[in-house]
Amino acid sequence: MGTFFYMLLAFLVGVLVGWFIWGRLRGELDSLRGDLDRTRSERDRLRADSDRLTGELNACGKTRSDLERQLRDAQASAGAGAAKAASQPSAALMSTPATAKSAPAAAKAAAAKAAPAKPAAAKPAAAKAPAKPAASKSAAAGSATKSAAAPKASAAKKAASPAAKAASGKPDNLRRLIGIGPVNEKLLKAQGVTSFAQIAAWTAADIKRIEDVMNFDGRIARERWIEQAKLLAAGNEKEFAKQFPTAGTASNS
Repeated sequence: MGTFFYMLLAFLVGVLVGWFIWGRLRGELDSLRGDLDRTRSERDRLRADSDRLTGELNACGKTRSDLERQLRDAQASAGAGAAKAASQPSAALMSTPATAKSAPAAAKAAAAKAAPAKPAAAKPAAAKAPAKPAASKSAAAGSATKSAAAPKASAAKKAASPAAKAASGKPDNLRRLIGIGPVNEKLLKAQGVTSFAQIAAWTAADIKRIEDVMNFDGRIARERWIEQAKLLAAGNEKEFAKQFPTAGTASNS
């Protein structure tokens, strides 16, 4: 009887231990299955992000090529305009000496015609004759002033080209800047920011306002948005690519 009791007790203990071990193993198995499912979902998400970033990279490359072409066309047209503006004052300067020379000759001819008819009036006419060369000199000085002002006006026009672009309302591709992705671009456009020139002109108050809206904390300064925007607004693509080589790649945003 005692032996049977001990055997029954050992059987019950074995069943309890087996049940406990099976419960632990089953819990570990369920945990591993959950980890596997999460890993698969993460893999699918990463693949989707990779495809999206590849598409954005291709779009950025196309936009960059378009901007470079537009920049070359703008530089060519600006050079042609400057050359035309420089040629017009030079023509005016060339024509001024001829006018200055013809004025004294006309004065002398008028004095010679008036001399036989009115001898007494010859002296006043001769006295008034030198006044015309003086007028011709002032005309030459005025034309020289205009020619000197023409290059300055051309330089001012080139300097004002980024501001004019910002005022024209034509939006830039803000996603060329490091730190600006599709979501940040939408938030910036909602705040009325559509060009590099606007970002380049931000003040400390503007940065605080934008960071409050976009829930940033010093990110604009860390990622140097304003420095990037200044280079792009000025059309300095070479220096931009040198200082920010990761711009336009998968690590952009």
